[in-house]
Amino acid sequence: MNTRRVFLKNGGLAFVGLSTLPEFLTRAVASTGDRKKILVVLFQRGAADGLNIVVPFAEPNYYKLRPSIAIPAPSQGVANAAIDLDGRFGLHRSLASLEPLFKKGSLGIVHAAGSPDSTRSHFDAQDYMESGTPGLKSTADGWLNRGLRAQKREPASPFRAVAMGASLPRVLQGTAPAVALPDLRQFQVMGPQQVQQSTAGGFEALYAQTADKKLGSTGRETFEAISMLKRADPARYQPENGSQYPRGRFGQSLQQVAQLIKSNVGLEIAFLDSGGWDTHVNQGNAQGQLANLLRDLGDALAAFHRDMGDRMADIVLVTMSEFGRTAHENGNRGTDHGHANCMFLMGAGVNGGKVHGRWPGLEREQLNEGRDLALTTDFRTVLGEVLDRHLGVGNLAAVFPGFATPKYVGVLKA
Repeated sequence: MNTRRVFLKNGGLAFVGLSTLPEFLTRAVASTGDRKKILVVLFQRGAADGLNIVVPFAEPNYYKLRPSIAIPAPSQGVANAAIDLDGRFGLHRSLASLEPLFKKGSLGIVHAAGSPDSTRSHFDAQDYMESGTPGLKSTADGWLNRGLRAQKREPASPFRAVAMGASLPRVLQGTAPAVALPDLRQFQVMGPQQVQQSTAGGFEALYAQTADKKLGSTGRETFEAISMLKRADPARYQPENGSQYPRGRFGQSLQQVAQLIKSNVGLEIAFLDSGGWDTHVNQGNAQGQLANLLRDLGDALAAFHRDMGDRMADIVLVTMSEFGRTAHENGNRGTDHGHANCMFLMGAGVNGGKVHGRWPGLEREQLNEGRDLALTTDFRTVLGEVLDRHLGVGNLAAVFPGFATPKYVGVLKA
């Protein structure tokens, strides 16, 4: 179906500069002047080890299960010890840049959270968490796209929902318009390989030559959307308040999300991901593979919070990963695919300074299948609370079909 929606999601490889904006974009730009609530979603792909991210140091069995990779309990004079959060849980030392945010109430954590589906397949688990329907493979769209549809915008900015990457992720696929931006510095909206290969004669010519008037109009609107981005020039907005983003892919993607917010192009939903969390071998403890990933994560989140300044009053950032990792370390000083995990939420509306959720314990009889952290909070409960209390999406049944949202965990202020 040749609609503007399809080409804003899947079309466009270049940018064009137009002297004037068309009517639909003029109205969309005008509507972006109103301050809107913004949701930023980070997916940690590969299954992050929640037990070494938010350390249950008060659990004696934690140290029995992880003799070589456990994080030392908080203690004065121990450089690599966990950062005490509440006397029960500690933050991995590589996340030290997030400690001030937790202490002042801008960062909250939900532990023992995740998908109720028992799969240990990365592909299936990511699909279920992005579709928002665990165990159901037939869902055609993603929960973020359904969230967009639950709150219609007329007119909607072409950049209302943006994924930082070369293709639109599962979570944003659906009938609501969304775009994938691999790099703001190139002013590109990326498309499928077959479209890329067909544009040797110029992207504008591709649409000019078509006999389908609707397709031609779609092409022009795609150019115009990219022109809007070019005119806003997000890259001119440099980090503020002394913030410094890590130079890795995730840090730079988060910086570009900040630039989009500052450029006032109407961004309401941003999705980005980070990889490398599948730590089967030589995971490390306070130092090593996981520690390096966490340092990059923590420094990027802290930089974003500092960069946004007063704008954080309108922003909530939430993290998620497809599942956790085994409570017991394996023979390679790593961890295998597990079950429950932890989720971070950051922003002015967050009920921070707390580790939320019911803690199930780490004794053998308390573990899922005798090996994993048991699940006590469905990830849809957390996301439903964010959608309701932050974005004002009242019809959660349309976003998470078949899921009766239980009582919120209280990670957002009412």
